[in-house]
Amino acid sequence: MSKSAKPSPDRNKTAAQDKPGTESIALRAFSIIELLAKHETPLSLDDVSQRLELPKPTAFRILSLLQSANILQRDPVSRRYATGPRMVVLGLDLWRQSSLRAQWHSVLREVVDTLDENCNLTILEGNEVLYLDRVETTQPLRLHLEPGTRVPLHCTASGKLFLSQMTKTQRRKLLGGGPLARYTDRTITDIDELDRALEVIQQTGVGTHDGELFEASVAIAVPIADKAGRIHAALAVHAPSSRASIDSCLAHLPTLRAAADKIAATLVPSDKDI
Repeated sequence: MSKSAKPSPDRNKTAAQDKPGTESIALRAFSIIELLAKHETPLSLDDVSQRLELPKPTAFRILSLLQSANILQRDPVSRRYATGPRMVVLGLDLWRQSSLRAQWHSVLREVVDTLDENCNLTILEGNEVLYLDRVETTQPLRLHLEPGTRVPLHCTASGKLFLSQMTKTQRRKLLGGGPLARYTDRTITDIDELDRALEVIQQTGVGTHDGELFEASVAIAVPIADKAGRIHAALAVHAPSSRASIDSCLAHLPTLRAAADKIAATLVPSDKDI
């Protein structure tokens, strides 16, 4: 009676190396998601492989798996990867349940108590501005917008602030070549004119809205950035033009920037924690 052949130890070792465990795959997948979430522009397969020091076949296999689950998305032309729709939803759900929400909301409340005007916390989502949170003044004349509201980029204070951080190529990809949608007589619809306006915002670090989306209203926005200078969100003050102007709003910049710094401080550990 012949004995059954025993598998070669070397062969088993090779198989184990070629097929990493579930834990290893999960951690690698998380590293890829984290890398793409932090990067301002989509990354190629080579980028991911080199930055995370992963074999290209391994990186491609995990990227493909994440793409098929809509966790990541791949541009059909550039073949670069970015976070997908499921990640956006997950991020918002995590924020809603996070203790940070209460901290950030209290900062908005402090701004409203000081300035007595509406204060918004916004992020860039695709080609729109998304209102994450909002605290409204008790004054009878005010613009009411719910958290979750989406507004255009090219004619809002936060939107123009986000656009000012992009290259012209990135902006064209988001907005097209124009003309841009008109909402009021003051809306900038010419893409070149918008570029000139964004150059000013890039220098000042302050986005402005002067009746461009909503008539008879003004707003300014400042960035919420981490220590590396990456802008994650914006903080904006909004008021009717019957009692405020761009200049009067700009007088409140110290208050608004101090509030933005408070929120930014929660995004990364302090030097003492590192």
